[in-house]
Amino acid sequence: MATIGVIDYGMGNLHSIAKALERVAPGQRVEVTYDPEQLLRADRLVLPGVGGISHCMQELQRLELDELIQEVAGSKPLLGICLGMQALLTYSDENDGVDALDVIPGQVQRFMQPADGSRLKIPHMGWNQVRWEFEHPLWRDVPQDSWFYFVHSYRAVSDKPQHVAGTTEYGSRFACSLLRDNVFAVQFHPEKSQGTGLALLANFAQWDGQA
Repeated sequence: MATIGVIDYGMGNLHSIAKALERVAPGQRVEVTYDPEQLLRADRLVLPGVGGISHCMQELQRLELDELIQEVAGSKPLLGICLGMQALLTYSDENDGVDALDVIPGQVQRFMQPADGSRLKIPHMGWNQVRWEFEHPLWRDVPQDSWFYFVHSYRAVSDKPQHVAGTTEYGSRFACSLLRDNVFAVQFHPEKSQGTGLALLANFAQWDGQA
């Protein structure tokens, strides 16, 4: 039986993610764990996360999961969600600046207020539309401009446009989904996004890491 490992470092919506994965992948085992050996044996991994990047990186390092994530990022399908996506980038401006995992080259920056004097509510919270930039197995059965649920104050800025798999408009258009080889990451919460989110998770449960 194939296994999906959900990386537990104490900062994620673990119960909701595990239940959503169990719903869309009934033929696979879902394991929520921080045990490196179990994670290395899993066929696919999910890196969730909520909260601040500084605490996130401290916990990943304390549990010796930072190097494990960097290792598996080159060998098996990996899905980053919300803070988990931001942790996969090179550097974050949050918490006075934090070095992240550098799996996907880029930075995490705070939302800027529009130059026209209008006020942008931060955090970006609630439903917003996602435009995928190119076809990919994880977008299968996810219509263009589908609605997903967001909660975040910082946004990803990719160093390479070809890594931007999806974008969303909030003040300006920003990258809400990134892709590099067998790593796919989303800023939104698929486990909270009803049918479209479940479709994406179902696609991940079948994804072999190829474009």
